[in-house]
Amino acid sequence: MILIDDTVISEDVADEYFVCDLSKCKGACCVEGDLGAPLEKEELAIMDRIQDEIRPFLSADGLSEIAKQGNYVLEPDGDYSTPIIKGRECVYAIYDEKGFLKCGIEQAYFAGKTDFRKPISCHLYPIRIQKLAEYQAINYERWTICSDACSHGKELGVPVYKFLKDPLIRKFGTKWYAELEREIQERKLD
Repeated sequence: MILIDDTVISEDVADEYFVCDLSKCKGACCVEGDLGAPLEKEELAIMDRIQDEIRPFLSADGLSEIAKQGNYVLEPDGDYSTPIIKGRECVYAIYDEKGFLKCGIEQAYFAGKTDFRKPISCHLYPIRIQKLAEYQAINYERWTICSDACSHGKELGVPVYKFLKDPLIRKFGTKWYAELEREIQERKLD
């Protein structure tokens, strides 16, 4: 376990390997599971604000479900998430010409139409953050649909924390990430 400020980081974040391989999974993380992508409370206003900018990048089914369910939904546990279509894909997911699922919000970001890349839970995946009383637990989530990403990451020698450098900096800051790297290097030397 690695402690930095109010975060408790699982050693798997340093020790396991991961690099997404869309050619194998085809974006299954946008469609598998029981719920949409978790949203932080601060992201709710952003999701409301960006709807006009992202609309051209969403599917007709996604737009229809947003009209019915709203830009986000309140889950029974009190957390918010993105709505899903018929118990399957996220309303913000779109299929590209190869049949791969991609994030419509992120496509709008890449096109310069919005300043919001995508929900932090999506950007950080396969890391999940669990809020505890005094800490945020940062864990690597294993999911069978990502087994190719694990193999790919191992082949390339890219640990989870390096693959997710940008979203980790987005969430916790440059100083925090530098401390994470330092802690991991010290662990390797011990």
